[in-house]
Amino acid sequence: MHAVVLHSFGPAENLKYETVPDPVPGPGEVRIAIKAAGVHFIETVMRRGEVSGMSPPPPELPSIFGGEVAGVVDMLGPEVDTEWLGREVVVARSSPGGYAEFTVAPVANVHRIPAGLGFEAAVAMVITGNTALGLLHIAQPTAADVVLVTSAAGGIGRLVVQYLRDLGAKVTGAAGGPAKVAAVRELGAEAVDYNEPGWNAGVHGVTLVLDGVGGELGKQAYDRIVDGGRFVSIGNAAQQEFAHDNPNVTSINALGVMLQDLGKFDFEAEALAAAGEGKLVPAVQSFPLAEAAAAHAALEARATTGKVVLVP
Repeated sequence: MHAVVLHSFGPAENLKYETVPDPVPGPGEVRIAIKAAGVHFIETVMRRGEVSGMSPPPPELPSIFGGEVAGVVDMLGPEVDTEWLGREVVVARSSPGGYAEFTVAPVANVHRIPAGLGFEAAVAMVITGNTALGLLHIAQPTAADVVLVTSAAGGIGRLVVQYLRDLGAKVTGAAGGPAKVAAVRELGAEAVDYNEPGWNAGVHGVTLVLDGVGGELGKQAYDRIVDGGRFVSIGNAAQQEFAHDNPNVTSINALGVMLQDLGKFDFEAEALAAAGEGKLVPAVQSFPLAEAAAAHAALEARATTGKVVLVP
């Protein structure tokens, strides 16, 4: 099969499209012919061989990244019911990773894709949707909140904005550039362009920040919170910290809480059901599998909108 393999840590172009042996499912496993595979920003950090407070250790090399895949079951391992053969499925953890044409996964971890939900949308929801619901579970927003969401045009950000809109909260989404700002407005939220100087000056009365950026932009969002408000970190795209120096603002590293015990935050089935029912609609930006390096470069440049997906 074709796969994208990392042989040495470094820039995006170190991801090489090449031929590797086809995987074979073991007992209790299915093989999936991949139709869509998710890409995460944290994988760009891992590709560089770096370690941050919220990233796993660098992988052993050579490595095929990605775990979340959607596709069709084309081979069964021993002890697997034959009714799975030919099923359209999605899974959050597979091996080898999803940057490939085939992968295997324990059948116990596999979800059937809800009727009417496409492969790319399903793969966007199984981890990104799960994460968004987990972060919101920690943040506990209410209809009375005035919320500022940074990175609001990203995969998690868009889902968070939709959830808050339906909850009845007042939502402002911060995104970079006119196209991303327009995408946030289409979700029914107010929107501001954080590439513009003084972008936060018109944002008032914020009781809750959901920040996916960190660094200076995170600090600028933090500074808009009223006394008694909350700052909830749901990511750190800038890979930079800042001082949380207002004693009247509660700060929560929600992503850190989730990573400490992922077993407590299993919303995979709920996220897929919400997408199947049209309650949460993910945005997807697709790249051919052979262009995984370009997908990584675009993520690092913050030049993507929604969930980045590779398509074999």
